[in-house]
Amino acid sequence: MTEPPEASAADARPAPGATAGTTGVTATPPPAGGHGRSGAAVLRSVTARATAAGVIVSLLLVAAIVLGSRLLENFDSALLPYAVATVFLAFGVAYRYTVWVSAPGARRLFQKGWGSLFSAANFRKAPTALPRMIATYLGFQKFLGARSHARWAAHQLIFWGCILAALITFPLTWGWFTFTSHTGSGPGYEMRIWGFKIIGFDSLDFLGWLMFHGLDIAAVLVIPGACYFLWRRMKDRGAITGQRFGYDLVPLIALIVISVTGLLLTFSSIFLHGGGYEFLAILHMVSVVFTLIYIPFGKFFHIVQRPAAVGMQLFKYTGRQDQEVFSCRRCEEPIDTAPYVENLRGTMRDLGLGFDEWAEYCPRCKRVLRGSAYLSQVKKGFK
Repeated sequence: MTEPPEASAADARPAPGATAGTTGVTATPPPAGGHGRSGAAVLRSVTARATAAGVIVSLLLVAAIVLGSRLLENFDSALLPYAVATVFLAFGVAYRYTVWVSAPGARRLFQKGWGSLFSAANFRKAPTALPRMIATYLGFQKFLGARSHARWAAHQLIFWGCILAALITFPLTWGWFTFTSHTGSGPGYEMRIWGFKIIGFDSLDFLGWLMFHGLDIAAVLVIPGACYFLWRRMKDRGAITGQRFGYDLVPLIALIVISVTGLLLTFSSIFLHGGGYEFLAILHMVSVVFTLIYIPFGKFFHIVQRPAAVGMQLFKYTGRQDQEVFSCRRCEEPIDTAPYVENLRGTMRDLGLGFDEWAEYCPRCKRVLRGSAYLSQVKKGFK
């Protein structure tokens, strides 16, 4: 096999990440933590910070529940298990988020992402970019449509169903959101938030029906979306190969159980005169509490990670607006924005990988350089 022309160019200069005077020898990574500390000490420090963050956020939520329900005057004791589960949810999200941003790559994503979201300079450059990206990337997730229209539609059903359910369930659970009737049994009701009247309505008209069946609407949205993804994970070979039961399947099953039991509660109260209601209520409560506690430690955690990713998209967009496009060092084809490439190199340096210069090459040139290095340094050793 003859050596390609690129090999001579690769031999004439050190490979990306190699030190001067060496051939393909990468730098020794720094000790764990980057400051000479042992990995165990770094882990203890991260765990302590994450625990403190979780405790603080949980206490703040408890205080908000007490104050928002007017010193528990509007708090429904029957919803206590749900409220306790949301406190555990707050602790888990804060704990997991703190651990996540402690990693070098995630920390840079967090800093650049949120920094771009709240940057006055970015707003002056592109005042409509942030709301547009929030709508398309965070709300309607148009990037999923490029993969599959069916997956995009199913994801939208789950997303908006869960958003609707959360907007209703959390305020009700915390006692922030109440429905009161002067007669005790309607049909006239008042919706109050933090004890202040917002709107009055008749439970027998269309608005009243929407008010009392919002969670049923959310369940009707979630069920087909979750069933589609569950079916796909049972049939699609690509999905089956990398899926894990606890990480990929349990969230979908939990959503279906919550939605079905919620609809059955309505069915029992309307058509069965309350038959089996107590059992269904307990089953529904258990499924909701389990899901809330599970969210920070499963696939649903990407919900709280996504805003930082939106910020990173804005970071790249503003770089393109300034025409700060970085070209490949070998073929001079554009790779990405210069700030994004530099940010990637910084992440690789933080991780002590020792080959951050590879970020300055396009994927094709990386393959060519690796092949050239193999031919010139490895293959020649075999006769």
